[in-house]
Amino acid sequence: MARLRISDDWWTAPAEGENGNLILVTGRRGMQPVIDTGHYRYRIEITWQYVGDSKALPQFDDSKMMEAVTDALNDCFDRDPVAVLTGIYTGDNQRNWVLYTRSLPIFQRKLNEALAPFPPLPLQFEAEEDPEWQEYREMCQCEVAEGED
Repeated sequence: MARLRISDDWWTAPAEGENGNLILVTGRRGMQPVIDTGHYRYRIEITWQYVGDSKALPQFDDSKMMEAVTDALNDCFDRDPVAVLTGIYTGDNQRNWVLYTRSLPIFQRKLNEALAPFPPLPLQFEAEEDPEWQEYREMCQCEVAEGED
């Protein structure tokens, strides 16, 4: 069986939160082959609440740690694609990572492995079925096409 090819092509665009704060939306392009498998049915949202700067963006130290966590998630799931990171929302005093997974129990085990090197982090988790990838499709509407800026 051929290994699933998962895109590493990302985009970032500004969006506005409900209270008017800037939210940077970073999304992964090229997810249709993953969607088409029908296996990645569960959406996981990992949220890190933080005390932001005057624009409700993360302070430097939090930002560096969040990037290290993002790298750890990508490294983990690149090696074992039980899940795929599809989007990152940063702003309004929180960072949200959105992943789709094939298996909640295996995802939990792999996530614990990925985060083991880190000190305890203020993370909250939410999981639900999203076999149509509705959240991903909504996020993609934020992408600014070239020439629109």
